[in-house]
Amino acid sequence: MTRAVFAAGAPAPEVLDEVILDGRFGIVLTRLDGPTLLQLRETGVMTPRQAGVTLAALAITVHRTPPPAKVLSLRVWMDHALPGAGSRVPQHIAAGILPLIDRLPPGDGLCHGDLHAGNVVMTANGPRLVDWSGAMGAPAAFDFAVSHFLMTEIVPERADDPDAPRATNAATQSEYTRLTGMFEAALGRFLPVVYVLYLLGDMWPGRRDLLVQRIEAALHSED
Repeated sequence: MTRAVFAAGAPAPEVLDEVILDGRFGIVLTRLDGPTLLQLRETGVMTPRQAGVTLAALAITVHRTPPPAKVLSLRVWMDHALPGAGSRVPQHIAAGILPLIDRLPPGDGLCHGDLHAGNVVMTANGPRLVDWSGAMGAPAAFDFAVSHFLMTEIVPERADDPDAPRATNAATQSEYTRLTGMFEAALGRFLPVVYVLYLLGDMWPGRRDLLVQRIEAALHSED
C-alpha cells in the first residue's frame, strides 16, 4: 500500500525493499529525518492550533491525490473484512453496516485511514505521512471521522494533557473546512463505520460494549 500511494504522489516514504530479519517480515523505507508533529506539539514548539493547521494542509494533499487502483474503496474493504470477523462484530451489526455505507455521501478519494500527529514526520522537505496500511478509497469525511474518534476519545485516555489532542483535532477540522468548504457535520455520519473498524481490529477492547451500543443506535436511527 505504501508503495502504491508513493507512486501516486502521496506524501509517503518510498519503499526500497522487503526483507526477512530474524524470521520477521520487514519493509525498508527511505529515512525520514525530523521530529513528528506530535513531538513538536508535546514539547511546546508548536501549539495545538499550529499542529492542526499543518495536519489540515497535509490532509488536503492526501485527499487530492488520485487513489491508486490497489487501494480498495471503503465499501469493498468492509465487504471483504466482515465475513472473517467472527465474534468480533455481532451478526446484526455486520448485516446492517453495509447498507448504511451505501447511504453515506459517495466518494472514493484517497484517505490515509489513520490521520493524526504521531504519523506525521516533519522533514526538511515538508511533512510526510507514515503508516499507510489503512489507506482506503472514501470521502474525506471518513478520514476525519477516524481522526475525530481517535483524538477526542482514545488518545486523551493516555495523554498527559487530554485537551491537547482534542484542540489539535478541532483546529484540523476547522482549517480543513475553511480551505475546502467541507461541512464538519459530514464526518458524524461516518462514525458508526469507524466504530465497526475498531471492532474488527479489537483496537478498543475495554470499550467494546460501548462501541456496539453506538453502532446499534446509529443503525436504528437510519431505519
